[in-house]
Amino acid sequence: MDKTADLLQREAMTFDLLCIGEPLGELNATRGGLQLGHGGDVSNVAVAAARQGASTAMLTALGADSVGESIRALWAEEGIDDSLVASDPDASTGLYLVDHDEAGHRFSYWRRGSAASRLTPGALPEAAVRDSAIVHASGISQAISTGACDLVFAAIEQARAAGNLVSYDTNLRLQLWPLARARAIIQATAALADIVLPGLDDARSLTGLEAPEAIVDRYLELGAGIVALTLGKAGALVATPERRVRVAAPRVEAVDATGAGDCFDGAFLAELRRLGDPFEAARYAAVAAALSTRGYGAVAPIPRREEVERVLAEAGAPPEG
Repeated sequence: MDKTADLLQREAMTFDLLCIGEPLGELNATRGGLQLGHGGDVSNVAVAAARQGASTAMLTALGADSVGESIRALWAEEGIDDSLVASDPDASTGLYLVDHDEAGHRFSYWRRGSAASRLTPGALPEAAVRDSAIVHASGISQAISTGACDLVFAAIEQARAAGNLVSYDTNLRLQLWPLARARAIIQATAALADIVLPGLDDARSLTGLEAPEAIVDRYLELGAGIVALTLGKAGALVATPERRVRVAAPRVEAVDATGAGDCFDGAFLAELRRLGDPFEAARYAAVAAALSTRGYGAVAPIPRREEVERVLAEAGAPPEG
């Protein structure tokens, strides 16, 4: 944790957070019909971080199409830098459909051959990685193609060489790759990360472990300075080698948890960058993630700092668990 705390104190950086991965157009099957929106895990993280006040950039590619234009318009509205985002005239922007039933939400994708999947390490601007306090990617960022996977590893190598932080969400999508390959690559990447952000269900599949405590132990043993394991409605378990705390999530009338984990990541990284305290950052992020489940879609319900701080103030300081 000492290394991570020292790096978080760096002030003269172009971006607090650089997110690498695939943005997507979203079709969400709400009670009133199909709702058009935006998604893609790392883009959701960038939006969540930006809404908490972090300076944020995306590194990816979009198709030269209306979906790509809509995503750029979203980023412009949110203040997310897209100067590192290429427009590929020969590929489309990916899409997904999310529908809902009593078991939760389900995803269907149209992303094969997407612009982001055509990325390679040659698209990596070294200066941007060097000037970003935290570089964030996910298992999905790697699963979309071999070239994109290589780009993520190259970015991690550059970030580590520059002495900056690497954040990694183990986000698992078995529609994109087989479990054996996912386990191998995600474990290798987590071993290079300073901050690991797994979700409980994915982590159980990836590690073969059941208990949250054992899962955070596994990622700490791999070398992470901070592990924040999201537990759905139960909040999160955040751990460093010296300390661990369970953070509760507030009760809300949830209708769609599509982007809750991504909202947690973005809010957590923004608050961690601001305060340098992973436990306060997790408390903040658990509130933001819960609030994000009150509306449909991955992006539209993500709260802004004012609302999160109001809910925190009303709740007061909870006892540590």
